[in-house]
Amino acid sequence: MRLSQLYHWFNWYIKGHRAMEITVDIDNPIPQFEQLIEQIKAAVTSGVLKPGDTLPSIRQLANDLDLNSKTVAKAYQLLTRDEIIETKGYRGTFVHPKAKTNCKFNLQEWTLRKLVESIGELREAGVTDSEIRNAFAAAINGQSLEK
Repeated sequence: MRLSQLYHWFNWYIKGHRAMEITVDIDNPIPQFEQLIEQIKAAVTSGVLKPGDTLPSIRQLANDLDLNSKTVAKAYQLLTRDEIIETKGYRGTFVHPKAKTNCKFNLQEWTLRKLVESIGELREAGVTDSEIRNAFAAAINGQSLEK
């Protein structure tokens, strides 16, 4: 198997300097959009990417990495939600002014911590795991308590 089948990589340049290399391992169990997110966050945290630096467009990065544009769009959407990057209309996508600070907060870890706490409380109250799963599925699906 050729290396290009296992990895997709891309270098992008900012102001004439090599800014970073993105590598996506298609055999990695971590979803490709999460690999992109983690690499961009790592570049921000380490100072490779600085506030105001330009990022490639979704289409450009997807083409260069040979990924589906929806994969890159999902990564950019989550990075925007977390204020790591910001889109300025047709001018492009940039590193958010508070990106380095915002990289310190992990919404996924916070969500897991909250769920673990809630499940613990429910178990202490005598709710079975099956009841918890059913209630969680109903809540995710937007079902009301009333029938």
